[in-house]
Amino acid sequence: MSLALTDVFPQGNPYLQELGVQVLDYGDDRAVMALLLKPEFMNSWQVAQGGISMTLMDVAMGLAARAGTDAKSSATVEMSSSFLQPAGHAGDTIVARGHTYHRSTTLCFCQAELWNGDKLVAKAMGTFKLVRRLDISKKLDHEQPMQSTKEHAK
Repeated sequence: MSLALTDVFPQGNPYLQELGVQVLDYGDDRAVMALLLKPEFMNSWQVAQGGISMTLMDVAMGLAARAGTDAKSSATVEMSSSFLQPAGHAGDTIVARGHTYHRSTTLCFCQAELWNGDKLVAKAMGTFKLVRRLDISKKLDHEQPMQSTKEHAK
C-alpha cells in the first residue's frame, strides 16, 4: 500500500515531494517511508549523505507521533541518530520505519530504523510536539523577535 503525500500532509510538503519520498504505511502509532537514492543525494564517498537518512527517519517518527491522534502535524523537539553503516548508493531504496513508544498530551516519544534491503543502516530516537492546528506558520509570521538576555535585563 502506498499513500499520496497529500493524504498525510493535507497542506502539502514541497520538500518531501521534491526528494521523492513515498509513504508506504501510516497509522496505529507507526509510519513507513521509502526513498529512492538519487545521485545528487550522494556525498564525496558516493554513499548517501547523512542528512538524507536523518530526514527520512525524522519524517517517519513525526508521522508516527501524530498517527491515531487529533493532531494535524508534529514538530521535532529533539532527535538523535546513530549511523551503523553507509545507507546506500544511487539507485538503492532506503526505508524508514517510525514507531511511537510513549505519548503524553502534547509530546510524543518515537524511534525509527532505517533499512536498505535487509541491512539495518541507522537508528534514531526523537521527541515531537503534537500540533493541533495547521495555521502555525501564520503565528510564526506575526511573532516578535526574541530579545537578547542583555536587552531583556534593561
